[in-house]
Amino acid sequence: MREITADNLPDLARGAAVLGTGGGGDPFVGRLLAEQALKQHGPVTLLDVDEIDDDAVVIPTAFMGAPTVMLEKLPSGDEILGALRALEDLLGKRATHTVSIEAGGLNSMSPFVAAAEAGVPLIDADGMGRAFPELQMLLPTLAGISASPMALADERGNSVALRTDGNAWAERLARAATVEMGCSAAVSLYALTGRQAKDHLVPGTLTLCERVGRAIREAREGHDDPVTAAAATLGGRLVFTGKVADVQRTTTGGFARGTARLAGLAQDSGSTLELSFQNENLVATHDGNVVVSVPDLICVLDTDSGEPVTTETLRYGLRVSVLGVPCDPRWRTPEGLALAGPGYFGYDHTYVPLPAAEV
Repeated sequence: MREITADNLPDLARGAAVLGTGGGGDPFVGRLLAEQALKQHGPVTLLDVDEIDDDAVVIPTAFMGAPTVMLEKLPSGDEILGALRALEDLLGKRATHTVSIEAGGLNSMSPFVAAAEAGVPLIDADGMGRAFPELQMLLPTLAGISASPMALADERGNSVALRTDGNAWAERLARAATVEMGCSAAVSLYALTGRQAKDHLVPGTLTLCERVGRAIREAREGHDDPVTAAAATLGGRLVFTGKVADVQRTTTGGFARGTARLAGLAQDSGSTLELSFQNENLVATHDGNVVVSVPDLICVLDTDSGEPVTTETLRYGLRVSVLGVPCDPRWRTPEGLALAGPGYFGYDHTYVPLPAAEV
C-alpha cells in the first residue's frame, strides 16, 4: 500500500504512454486531469492486487474513442465518475476499488480521477499489460468474464447503459454510442470480484509505468540515453532509429487509423520502417519484413528526449526510436492471438514472438 500524490504523476504518465504503444490517450491531458483530482480530493491509495479481498467490488474505468479527437475535444473530468456511478446503479452495489482497463497516457491516469472522486483505492494492475484499440481485447475476456453490464458517459451529462450478447457486441455498440457522443466518452465495464482481479489482470502495471517514466527522466538528467534506459526497464529491444518521412492518418469509426513511414538514421541509414496503427501501433515492417507485431508492444520514443510519441502526435521530421517489447504470455496463447493477434486485424503474416532482450 502506498499513497500517490500529484508529484508521482509525471513519471507515471510518461511510462504509461510508453506502454500504451502509441494509444491509450495523450499523457499530458491524462496527467492534468489526475493532478486536478488529487489536488481537490487528496492522495489516492494504490494497492497491490494481492492486498484486496476476494469479494471486493472492482469497477474499471477508461476513456474510449479516437485519440486524435481528444486533442481537440478535451475531457472535462466529470465523465469518468459519471460512468462509474452509472455502472454502480446497474449493478446495485458500490465499487470498493477501481482499476485501469489498459496502460496508456490517458487511460492509466483516468482511474486516478475515479479513485479520488469516488474515495476508493486504486489497484496496481490493468487488463492488458499494454493498450489495445478494442474493448473486448482484455485478459478477462479470455477468462469468460463479461464486459457488460457497462455504462458510458460524456461531458454533457449523457449516459448510456448496455447489456450485450458477448464482449464483441459490447465493443460494437459502445463504439457506436461513442461516435454519437463526439468520438470520445468515458466507459466503465468489466466489473470484477477481487478474486477475478487477482486471477485475470496484469499485476504491477502502474508501478512499472512509474519505473519506466523515472528511468527515462533520470537518464536524460544524467546525460545518458533515455531510449536505452526505457528498453532496459521493459526488457525490450531497439528495432529502428529514424526520421518520420510520411504519415497517413484518418479518423474513421471512432478510431485513428493509418501508417507512418520512417527513414533510417545512424545504424539504420538506408533502411525504411513502416508502422501500421489503429489507435495503437499494430505492425512494424522493416524493409518489407515484419519485425514486431501485435500482441507484442511497439513503442515509439523521441530519440533525444525519450518521451513517448503517440500515434496522433506522429509528424513529419520527428526523429524517433522504435522499441519492441514482449507482451504478457497470455496473449501468446491460441486464444489470445485469436482475440488480439495479427490475424484479427486483417494481417496475413504468422505471429512470431519477440524474444526477451538479453540481460
